Amino acid sequence: MKASTYFLIIIFLLSGCTPKQKILFDSLENTYLIKTDFNSLPNFTHENYLEVIENFKNNCRTKKAKNLYEELCEEVDSISNAELFIRNSFTPYIITTKENKQEGLLTGYYEPELKASLQRHGKYQYPLYETPKDLIVVDLSLIYPSLKNYRLRGRVVENRLVPYDTRKESKSKSANADIICYCDSQIDKFFLEIQGSGRLILDDNTTMYVGYDNQNGHKYRAIGRYLVKIGALSVKEVSLQSIREWLEKNPSRVDEVLNYNKSLVYFKQREQGATGALGLELTPTRSVAVDRRYIPLGSMLYLHSTIGDKEINKIVFAQDTGGAIKGSVRADLFLGTGEEALELAGKLKSELKLWILLPKTKKEKTK
Repeated sequence: MKASTYFLIIIFLLSGCTPKQKILFDSLENTYLIKTDFNSLPNFTHENYLEVIENFKNNCRTKKAKNLYEELCEEVDSISNAELFIRNSFTPYIITTKENKQEGLLTGYYEPELKASLQRHGKYQYPLYETPKDLIVVDLSLIYPSLKNYRLRGRVVENRLVPYDTRKESKSKSANADIICYCDSQIDKFFLEIQGSGRLILDDNTTMYVGYDNQNGHKYRAIGRYLVKIGALSVKEVSLQSIREWLEKNPSRVDEVLNYNKSLVYFKQREQGATGALGLELTPTRSVAVDRRYIPLGSMLYLHSTIGDKEINKIVFAQDTGGAIKGSVRADLFLGTGEEALELAGKLKSELKLWILLPKTKKEKTK
């Protein structure tokens, strides 16, 4: 099997007297991996291997996964033993920071349900926009290859590219964008932006799916941090639930708090439920959002963490991204739809260890 173009550079670093092999993705120069084995993965023997294989097959429908796993995407359709295929075909590498730190953060997200209308009337006053027609997105890699993971967004004013309107500025003028629908709550609409996709229950009792399409180019800023800054909440109190409760109790300050996050997300209609950046419908507790500056979309991962008082050890798939997901040992676990998913996602902040499962080389297979 030819080596994937994603990992070509191998270097050796010394820690004390013990050598540690580290692999750098050639396209992700800040990604550091240490080779391990399946025996080092906590409770790997308890995995549902058949479920993993079905998710791997689904993952292989995308070009990014096929580029990373190559022949394995073809071989998986003819296997007879799921566990054996995983153990014989992949090598786990623990993901670390540049400083060799192996612990990170796991959070959760969900697919919200909102009430909306195609027409503006009554309580339905908050427009959900498609991508503005005058939003310009510049791919910086065309000029600076080292910036391949960055995009510059703005609009043209007098032949100059200027920053696009912030959240606050967008409220004070008519947007150059089509409106998908009108929501009945700007708080719900804001959390829809944070989650990235959702279900709209229209006033005619039909359901519409929407998902992330673009954003205005301003950096995401967490409003929970702002509420801590102004003394409204303590750091330990911050959760999706506590933020929502504070906003509902302080309606006169909702705009102030939401506008702290200058980033504004634009949506498009979808034909299926919650869909990630990879283009696949997300699978509860199997799909994660990652920072693609460090972890390739389409990759298969193993995570070790906790949800509440329960330990979680399982294979997941990097199928989404998020503005708040920053760093190498960082993941946002998709938890599904409904009140239970909301409850879990809103409070999930746990220590995380993360491995990436990469194809074995020919040399490794012959051992």
